[in-house]
Amino acid sequence: MLRTIIFKFILFIWFVLWTPLLLVGLLSSKLEQKFIFLDAAGVLFLARVIVGIKYEIHYPSTNEDGIPFKHNINQRLDGRSIIASKHMSILEVAILVTHVPNYFFIMKRELLWIPIYGWAFARIGLIGVNRKPGATNMNILAEKVTKNIMKGMTLIIFPEGTRVAPGARPKLKRGLLFLATNLKLPITPVGVDTGLYWPKRGKIKPGTTHVYFENELPSSATLEEISEAINRHSA
Repeated sequence: MLRTIIFKFILFIWFVLWTPLLLVGLLSSKLEQKFIFLDAAGVLFLARVIVGIKYEIHYPSTNEDGIPFKHNINQRLDGRSIIASKHMSILEVAILVTHVPNYFFIMKRELLWIPIYGWAFARIGLIGVNRKPGATNMNILAEKVTKNIMKGMTLIIFPEGTRVAPGARPKLKRGLLFLATNLKLPITPVGVDTGLYWPKRGKIKPGTTHVYFENELPSSATLEEISEAINRHSA
């Protein structure tokens, strides 16, 4: 437990040290995105060095010569999709930020109110929503998402709505289907087991965590199909 306390203290210092650079980054969205990338990469480095957490990313299967399976008719030729990920920890957020180019998140609006960090998130195109039932105008949200998609950005969303413990299987939020259908975007489910090593609360444990990118699903997929794919390899 002592190592967990030391790690969280150093992580706090790390975030504080980045605040001046994030303020400078407000001058340019590209510069801010680079700073946030380096900030997240530092989190992964500290997790590996201090508490012994490594990670592996798994992508959909290919045939024996390494070529992906036949192109799915539901996939867009420009490669755009909504990444719908399991959310257990800060850990998978850092992994996604450092491995998905031109990303943006839909997140609870309160995170955008955090001084400096919240401003930085807004600067690079992250979208805040009111998570109270019925409080979000989905048509306005779809318009905001469309603007980012048209800029070549990729949406990452946590359709369960919050961090969950290993083994938890909450029902997915229907907003994912609304966006996928209206934007005609397929869905890339992502499963994780990060909660086994860096849980929402409690002791952080050493080990190798895994992030699984599953095969794309069409925008017409059901919540049950998406949930099954997300949880196929999740802890």
